[in-house]
Amino acid sequence: MTSPLASEAAPFGRVLTAMVTPFTTDGELDLDAAQKVASYLVDQGNDGLVVSGTTGESPTTTVDEDGRLLAAVIEAVGERATVIAGVGTTDTRHSIQLAQQARKAGADGLLLMAPYYSKPPQSGIVMHVNAVANAGEDVPVMIYDIPGRTGVQVTAATYVEITRNPLVIAMKDAVGDLNRGAWLMHETGLKIYSGDDPNNLPWLAMGASGIVSVVAHAAARPYADMVAAVDAGDLPTARSINDRLLPAVTAMMTHTQGAITAKAALQLLGVLEHRTMRSPLPEATAEEVAIVRAGLVASGLLESQA
Repeated sequence: MTSPLASEAAPFGRVLTAMVTPFTTDGELDLDAAQKVASYLVDQGNDGLVVSGTTGESPTTTVDEDGRLLAAVIEAVGERATVIAGVGTTDTRHSIQLAQQARKAGADGLLLMAPYYSKPPQSGIVMHVNAVANAGEDVPVMIYDIPGRTGVQVTAATYVEITRNPLVIAMKDAVGDLNRGAWLMHETGLKIYSGDDPNNLPWLAMGASGIVSVVAHAAARPYADMVAAVDAGDLPTARSINDRLLPAVTAMMTHTQGAITAKAALQLLGVLEHRTMRSPLPEATAEEVAIVRAGLVASGLLESQA
């Protein structure tokens, strides 16, 4: 299935947020809050959302919770944004189950990483990707390459192999090797999405289709403007936007986990009532909230308190 919002150049949209998963104060899944967050993010300029990714604390959620969350987000914004389901786990059978569930729910895409911790050889990654992609039947796949979390990087040769599967159409890059990415786009036809906010502008300038962002929880509209500026060949404007967002990017991406700071940002913006996390991630401390607040204010994303 393909979203009517997709295009050949950007099959999953242009500005996507790796969305947090809201919980109640006692740690249960909060679907009302999830729909509120999803609607806010799309209203602010996102044309795509990733649900149950790492920022969504997916290692702590059950298959049932992932399914209910996905259905709630699709219900809230599915006609206005692409909705991608995170299905990456350490177990191929588990990921297959998530992929099949996502297809039934109507997801526009699957986000799949190399199995983390187990560090499979490249042949194992190929086997895993093909098995999960095929389980999703007609749902296109975005590979998430983030060796800092998985412990293994997908090689160029492996990309050549897995892109023989027509369902594998894009890659979310958190490797940061621009030359490698340019080669992959040229040789395999993969669509690249920046998966690391400090590299959003460089990736867009290199021809990436879009971004999958944590900072877009607070900065979707400026990022959409930056994408438009790059499309228009107006790099001075794009650089100006990037420069303005540097304090927010630094505050949200360099002090602690992005899931923690993203919930703090949403609370500061009045979208989330609280910033409850699931262990082992703690909620943002008062000091961390102050850092996020200062970064958002400096970037013009939050009004300064008198």
